[in-house]
Amino acid sequence: MEYRIIGDSCLDLPAELKGDPHFRTIPLTLQVGETEVIDDAAFDQASFLRLVKETDACPKTACPSPESFKEAFDCDADWIFVITLSSHLSGSYNSAVLGKRIFEEERGQEKRIAVIDSESASAGELNIALRIQDLCGQGLSFDEVVKQAEEYRDHLGTYFVLESLDYLRKNGRLTGLKAFIATTLNIKPVMASDHGVIVKLDQERGLNKALSRMAKIALERGGDTSAKRLVIAHCNNRERAERVRDELLANASFRDVVITDTAGVATVYAGDGGIIVTL
Repeated sequence: MEYRIIGDSCLDLPAELKGDPHFRTIPLTLQVGETEVIDDAAFDQASFLRLVKETDACPKTACPSPESFKEAFDCDADWIFVITLSSHLSGSYNSAVLGKRIFEEERGQEKRIAVIDSESASAGELNIALRIQDLCGQGLSFDEVVKQAEEYRDHLGTYFVLESLDYLRKNGRLTGLKAFIATTLNIKPVMASDHGVIVKLDQERGLNKALSRMAKIALERGGDTSAKRLVIAHCNNRERAERVRDELLANASFRDVVITDTAGVATVYAGDGGIIVTL
């Protein structure tokens, strides 16, 4: 059965998958001051980071419309799996659900469509997408793929360390106190997703210590990782991502390791040098 995995543009596909016909992303819109940027294949991370640095306004994001999801469902795939940003962080999930409803009202049940709330972002969305790709290759039924993908999500850990939490705070994703402490004292919090809600797990003075602490916590909470896929997303700092990978691999084994760069949405919130890990 032909399948398609559709994500919002926080599904940070690695370069080798961007041309894969099984994958498609629906762009969010990025706003920096008076400048609007579409988070599509033309997104230029370096130019965007310069724009953010040169503009006093806090960058913001706007989710895709239900119509954009509906149009994406009109494809040659019989099975469609949609993966979105956490519904606690974005309206993408609700847009995708409404897009599905509109499509089915107009076209009936000619396709099987599942909309999955990643309860994560970036590397988390990619990790789930790759799991769905694995499951589709096993000849399972549509319902069984959805069931196992959601079970996989429920056991997936997402962790991150950023240079600054300011943009998360200014966009209402954090309390001001956490961001203030991290900025003024050079204390870098180790953050995580708790069913799609951002929480703080620990903190260290300095980024390198925080990254090491993140790796240790991820392995402590991850259990047996030998059958798991490790996905690391970075914003403009592959060397840092590779250091985190090497630290994790020094203490555990994984079935696969994927490193990807952030597209527009995750670039807004992770900021230059941010690291996101899922396992």
